[in-house]
Amino acid sequence: MIVGTAGHVDHGKTALIQQLTGIDTDRLKEEKARGLTIEPGFAYPEVEEGVELGFVDVPGHVRFLHHMLSGSIGVDTVLLVVAADDGVMPQTVEHLQILTLLGLDRGLVAMTKVDRVDAARRRRVREEITALLADSPLAGAAIHEVSSTSGEGIEDLRERLWGLASKPLEAAVHGHFRLAVDRVFTKAGAGVVVTGTALAGHISEGDTIRLVASGTKARVRGLRRLHRDSEQAWQGDRVALNLSGDGISRDIIPRGDWVVAEALETPGLQRLDMEWQLLDTAPCLKHWAPIQVHLGVGRYSGRLSLLEGQHLAPGKRMLGQLVLDEPVHACLGDRCVIRDPSVGVTLGGGVVLEGDPPRRGQRRPERLAWLSALAASTAHSPLDLTPALKEGLRLKPEGVDLDALARNANVELSTLVETVVALGGETLEDRGRSRAFSADTVAALQHRLLDTVAANHQREPSMLGTERGRLTRQAIPQLPEATGRQLIERLIERGRLEPHGPFVALPGHLATLSEADEALWRRLEPLIAATPFQPPRVRDLAEGESLDEARIREALTACARLGRLYQVRRDHFYPAAAVAEMATIVQALEHEHGRINAAAFRDRIGTGRKLAIHILEFFDKVGFTRRIGDERVVRNAEMWQ
Repeated sequence: MIVGTAGHVDHGKTALIQQLTGIDTDRLKEEKARGLTIEPGFAYPEVEEGVELGFVDVPGHVRFLHHMLSGSIGVDTVLLVVAADDGVMPQTVEHLQILTLLGLDRGLVAMTKVDRVDAARRRRVREEITALLADSPLAGAAIHEVSSTSGEGIEDLRERLWGLASKPLEAAVHGHFRLAVDRVFTKAGAGVVVTGTALAGHISEGDTIRLVASGTKARVRGLRRLHRDSEQAWQGDRVALNLSGDGISRDIIPRGDWVVAEALETPGLQRLDMEWQLLDTAPCLKHWAPIQVHLGVGRYSGRLSLLEGQHLAPGKRMLGQLVLDEPVHACLGDRCVIRDPSVGVTLGGGVVLEGDPPRRGQRRPERLAWLSALAASTAHSPLDLTPALKEGLRLKPEGVDLDALARNANVELSTLVETVVALGGETLEDRGRSRAFSADTVAALQHRLLDTVAANHQREPSMLGTERGRLTRQAIPQLPEATGRQLIERLIERGRLEPHGPFVALPGHLATLSEADEALWRRLEPLIAATPFQPPRVRDLAEGESLDEARIREALTACARLGRLYQVRRDHFYPAAAVAEMATIVQALEHEHGRINAAAFRDRIGTGRKLAIHILEFFDKVGFTRRIGDERVVRNAEMWQ
């Protein structure tokens, strides 16, 4: 269990931690000299075997609010500190607001310095605290009256905290490892060390990780969890990682960087879909208002973009986007705090829904419904993506990109596939990527494929069918071709389509000529058959019929699809019987001479050398012969038998 302090400056947070644990969390010389916490400090007391407890002591001064925010990342239990002599102060209120925006809902209160006040003052401050917490997730939290000077109440508070630590929150480890870096330093004999709280997954000594800011990969040379040497660390642990590798130095790892598992290939993001929430005390914010964003351990400048209106009123929520000046790392469910960069007050917060959103259609009802479903999924801990997938299956005819969702949510793809199956949906592969569809959507897509094939049969009766890639582009252009091919194969398996090489057709379809082409063929056939080894070219036939060459070529191409002709060259169409006869001549020449010579073939069919070579090149192209130098041999003697 990681306990994080919160509260106004000089309310005794550091002294209280020292009384509870015997550890002084102020480690900097400046902190010692000023008696003021500047950076988050850490304490890991010895507890009974099997119980792990850590404290993060954060600064209370408003000037160091950024450090307070960074120290709160990964905390699961809050220790709100309020001094009995001062009572509730501005930073008490702001810290509670921030903790609420970060989703922290477990904790207790320490009323410190009770030795300085009388019983009546204690009662009034207790009432102030109760009123402050009434509308927060910490409503009803136990209030412990303590004194770090006299020791009053310290033992009771310690027993309460140690008891909570013995019954930690049940949070299953999920996803790939993620750690927000809050400290970077070098250690003699070890090298570069980064520290932070593991927000997901687990890590082991020897693993390869990636530093998001630079993209540099490193090896985990050693690690410590909760201030102890260890071989592994898990989600929720305070971790120190000793990193090694080419180019690894303190200079390339800024505070606020992320250490992630090598498998978590998340790009840097400058635009994030969000669900925004303003505090009741915040002013109304306009679309595109400049904001300061605290995300993870980093602090960034950006703009608040609204998707459901032009203004966000105090205390209200709205879907929107975060547009940043520099790329960041984030996953679904990550929370941020936004502040006014000009006056330095907390405005509200946001929950990350999706990174790198589409540039177009951001405000379409379907898009907003999808974002609302993602927001509903973040209301659970751990994430429950069932609402998002259920809505996505209903809303997205192009399918839900499960790989993108798995990366965005940092969950295993197999988990999403199982959820899709449980919802009655289907998963199709697209070049190693998975898309999920509802059963109704799959049925509708298959009907469109069948309807398109039927329309092509009517429009192109001479075609054996429709080529698979073309069919996908015609019927379902919004889907990747590989996904469309899977749907086509399913239709083939069920007997609703028949394959003909690269083509597919409806069962029973017979390729035929249209009435106009059939009439034209009856006129052209005797002209072509009259000189079968040297039929008239397209332009000659067009002149004789007083038609465009394109019309003649279209009709002859249709005849070629039916096997009546072979298109040897663009404008040379040969009767099928003539091609078979020329193939027999080729085989005879090989039998007589061992090789086929172009001159001998020319003499045998009685044409010019140029045309004879074109015919032999056609035989090479279709695989009947193979060229060797200036001669040929038969490669597939059975083609025209």
